[in-house]
Amino acid sequence: MSLRDERKQQSRQALLDAALSLSSEGGRSFGTISLREVAREAGLVPTAFYRHFQDMDELGADLVDYVSGTLHRLRMSLRDGFALSSSKPTKTSTTRDSIERFFQAIAKQPNYWAFLVRERWGASVVVRRAIDKEVRFFTVDMAEDLHKLPAFSLLEREDLTIISEVLVNLAFTWAMTWITLPSSDEELSLEEQQEQLMQRATRQAQLLNRGVSNWQSNPELITAKV
Repeated sequence: MSLRDERKQQSRQALLDAALSLSSEGGRSFGTISLREVAREAGLVPTAFYRHFQDMDELGADLVDYVSGTLHRLRMSLRDGFALSSSKPTKTSTTRDSIERFFQAIAKQPNYWAFLVRERWGASVVVRRAIDKEVRFFTVDMAEDLHKLPAFSLLEREDLTIISEVLVNLAFTWAMTWITLPSSDEELSLEEQQEQLMQRATRQAQLLNRGVSNWQSNPELITAKV
């Protein structure tokens, strides 16, 4: 990569980081951020923005793609935690271990998750659609992962997809709850609230798994008209 290309890449990354930072300040929505604000935060003149993105919509879509790697990197952890919730715990691999890894990843990149959760129902249609697309990809991949596990191999794909949707929505809820701790109406310390959340998330995964383990897929029910 030439020096010019390297600087161009750095400028583009600076714009992505600036947009992510601004959209995380005080719970602001990406749709309320202006091009000038992003350029100023990145230390660039507004005209430099157009060397990388056509408009804010394109920046938003690329930002979703940039931060969504977080979702896919955590997919295996979520899958393992769910799959192990009905198994005998081992010293190295338990539902709790997987849940802890999940929250540790959120703690390392809270802005990524705050952006995804808030903008999933945000003002920007382009960003909402981009996030919805990533969530659908994630859900399909999760369903495929579960299908490869002996405990779920006999379930219909439609049922596995529904289970994956539940897990994804739980993950978004867990993430946003973690990010917004400590809660102002609690007398517990931050560490105590985090521990409480991890215990609850672990229990939710265990209860969901136990319910699924007793479920028998019925294609006639899946296709039946309501």
